[in-house]
Amino acid sequence: MNPPKHVYLIDGSGFIFRAYYGIKADMISPDGTLVNAVFGFTRMLMKLIDDTDADHIAVIFDRARKTFRSDIFPEYKANRAAPPEDLIPQFELVREATNALNVAAIDMEGYEADDLIATYTRQAIELNSKVTIVSSDKDLMQLVGPGVTMYDAMKNKVIGPDEVLEKFGVMPDRVIDVQSLAGDSSDNVPGVSGIGIKTAAELINKYGDLETLLEHSHEIKQPKRREKLIDEAEFARISRKLVTLKDDVPIKRAISEFAVRKVHGETLINFLSKHGFKSMLKSAELRYGIHDLENVSIHSSAQSIEKIKSDFNYELIQTEDVLERWILEASLIGVVAIDTETTSLDALNTDLVGVSLCIEQGRACYIPLGHKQPFNQGKLHLEEDGQISGVDFPKQIPIRKALKALKPLLENPSVLKVGQNIKFDMKVLSRFDISVFPIDDTMLLSYVLAGGLHGHSMDELALKHLDYKTIKYSEVTGSGKAKISFDRVALDTALNYAAEDADITLQLYKLLKPQLVSSQMVKVYETLERPLIPILFDMERIGIKVNGIELKRLSKDFEDRLGVLETEIYSLAGRTFNVASPKQLGEILFEELHLPGGKKGKTGAYSTGVEVLENLAVHGHKLPAKVLDWRQLSKLKSTYSDALIDQINQDTGRVHTSYFQGSVSTGRLASSNPNLQNIPVRTEEGRKIRKSFIADDGMVLLSADYSQIELRLLAHVAGIDTLKEAFHEGVDIHALTASQVFGVPVQGMDPKVRRKAKAINFGIIYGISAFGLARQLGIDNGEARDYIDAYFSKYPGIRDYMEQSKELARKQGFVTTLYGRKCHIKSINEKNSNVRGLSERAAINAPIQGGAADIIKRAMIRIPETLKLAGLKARMLLQVHDELIFEVPEKELDATTDLVKITMSNAAHLDVPLIVDIGVGLNWDEAH
Repeated sequence: MNPPKHVYLIDGSGFIFRAYYGIKADMISPDGTLVNAVFGFTRMLMKLIDDTDADHIAVIFDRARKTFRSDIFPEYKANRAAPPEDLIPQFELVREATNALNVAAIDMEGYEADDLIATYTRQAIELNSKVTIVSSDKDLMQLVGPGVTMYDAMKNKVIGPDEVLEKFGVMPDRVIDVQSLAGDSSDNVPGVSGIGIKTAAELINKYGDLETLLEHSHEIKQPKRREKLIDEAEFARISRKLVTLKDDVPIKRAISEFAVRKVHGETLINFLSKHGFKSMLKSAELRYGIHDLENVSIHSSAQSIEKIKSDFNYELIQTEDVLERWILEASLIGVVAIDTETTSLDALNTDLVGVSLCIEQGRACYIPLGHKQPFNQGKLHLEEDGQISGVDFPKQIPIRKALKALKPLLENPSVLKVGQNIKFDMKVLSRFDISVFPIDDTMLLSYVLAGGLHGHSMDELALKHLDYKTIKYSEVTGSGKAKISFDRVALDTALNYAAEDADITLQLYKLLKPQLVSSQMVKVYETLERPLIPILFDMERIGIKVNGIELKRLSKDFEDRLGVLETEIYSLAGRTFNVASPKQLGEILFEELHLPGGKKGKTGAYSTGVEVLENLAVHGHKLPAKVLDWRQLSKLKSTYSDALIDQINQDTGRVHTSYFQGSVSTGRLASSNPNLQNIPVRTEEGRKIRKSFIADDGMVLLSADYSQIELRLLAHVAGIDTLKEAFHEGVDIHALTASQVFGVPVQGMDPKVRRKAKAINFGIIYGISAFGLARQLGIDNGEARDYIDAYFSKYPGIRDYMEQSKELARKQGFVTTLYGRKCHIKSINEKNSNVRGLSERAAINAPIQGGAADIIKRAMIRIPETLKLAGLKARMLLQVHDELIFEVPEKELDATTDLVKITMSNAAHLDVPLIVDIGVGLNWDEAH
């Protein structure tokens, strides 16, 4: 027989107690026996078997309380209370559950389960097998070492040497020494009085082991500690014998007997049915392929069998007892996918309609909370005043009762909640005082793994990864004039749609999460994207105060100015027309005024995009320039001054933007509703809009902006010594570039020359072409090419970096940022030169822009906790590319400024300093 590759040793006694205390509700089997611990134990064991790759599994139990340790120290475990009376009958049933799952159950008179685990661990290691001890018991941590880890199934946490060090302050091989000193009151292990784990670890780390410490106890400087160590040395030695696990138990069953065996369907079905575990019968079908239920001899009626068979579909939850069952199972499994259904996408103002849960593939439920009967059921009437009467509500648990029941599950730190764009669900549920944590997000898992390759919506991911076409929202709500809100969707239709969302989410999670390891993306996800979710959640909930009166005044001003611009445009055109119509504008520009460069597109209309109008304006044509001014002002009016008024939350007086982590391939955040990242900074109109964003009473706005972070990153990644030196010395980098490229002294430099250098500096980061630079500076292509050539002759390392980036993208399909984010470049090998050129510029820029995005994310993750620890009440409100906006109590301004600058400056360690510019004001414009 082949030796085992991976041995799973499950601490059965620990599982029993965790199951018993984890399920508070009474669960009674058909024969009247309390079986809550049995249910929990069986559920956890089934999940462990399903999730592990172990080829040998055993559950190790305690048989009796008296062991050889009682002979060493009669008081050992003497104070332990007897198990609860209603748990005692369940001990034997748990062994039955283990047998029903065809897993080896091991115990032995005179020895604790821990000693058996230690013995089997030693034997497995001698066979070169990997060992996983499934337990959270600190006494077993002494066994952790090469080839041996522990696994806390309730917390889904692997315990290795680092976790042992965190727990005991020493590595696993010194745990026994620490326990010998610290003792254990729960087991009556005496230890040395007055010495706890922390002190014990300090002593053992200093002296190496217990005996060495006791030999040198007279050297201890603290009198009381010295006295206790000398007087109670024998207690410490006895304690060492008690806590040392025996790894040479004369076991009667060999490891070879633990080989994973096929589950016998009839035995398992009999056991589950006997104890009324109907929900687990479905799990048995999914996990073990048990299909022929009619031919299985079970202790239940034919009606029960039919109910079990029908339970394979998604379940609609309309009663509290069924909801409680789902909550219990989700709590035991430890991972649950969640999704909320609402009446709109405005998470802070929408109505919650229902919640769906999924605990394993194909098994999900929907909890309707705010459904009304659909219109087509004839229950509703339209009155003369336009109001709807006769609203009829289908059967559903009252929303407050359902959410009160769900709250402990959704806040349970031992249960992972998985969602697709889970931040939305967090915001919806936060309005009911529910803080969803801990979390994982399938959208972000996909984004980290494949940013730039495809979209990350559930529909797209399901089709791509699962070859599954999901039910579309429009299929259940309709579209156009016939569209209804989700609260009007019939329950059976809502069930299939909502439960499927949760089901697909869990399937995607189980598929994508392991890929982080193989793709080497664990660090990006776990240190950048996942911890940023609650940070953005808080920022979105807080929002930023807006002066609605100022916005209305600004809208009126913009409207008046648009009228003036239209009059000027009509005068230049020679007639009136619809300025917003590209078709009419093109006809005037190229047919009536005969301006050069007119080209018609596929629709037959002339192209009048920004590039066309800018090119005409550069060559002195006034009408295109005026149209550009009109378009920008019109966009500011419609997008901001008008729209922001409607987006002010009536309860908070603030606007609450939504940030998206998964839309920009470089890692940059995007915002919407409203988009606060595209307000022009350099125009007078843009600054006026920023003035309407104000601080609350007694507060000021603080802007913290990374200075030239992308150029600093370029100097770092490209290794440009000249630029590094300039940044270290605080030299004006644009003046330096102008001096290097154009051969002019820095002192007394013409500002126009500096502006040219600035355009080149920032243009190079984006892979700017001679044509692009020419258009930007208003010069011809030849002169722009000369500028670029001169730049690269002075900074050849930058050209080398650019070529290396393009070559790397061609070879592997992606480039990486400083922190390992993969920015995929899809069309880098395209034959079409225009498409390929765009991809090459993306390959050059992505590591720089992405690196800057990663750095500010690192700062954002650290700042809130740092503020909290410092006792400061400042709140982070906005992120706009390289800038963070805070609302700060005036009296805390200096302290907050110092802390924010230090934290942001130390968010990354580059070859050049990170400089943070600070601005303060009563409104955003003043602060910036």
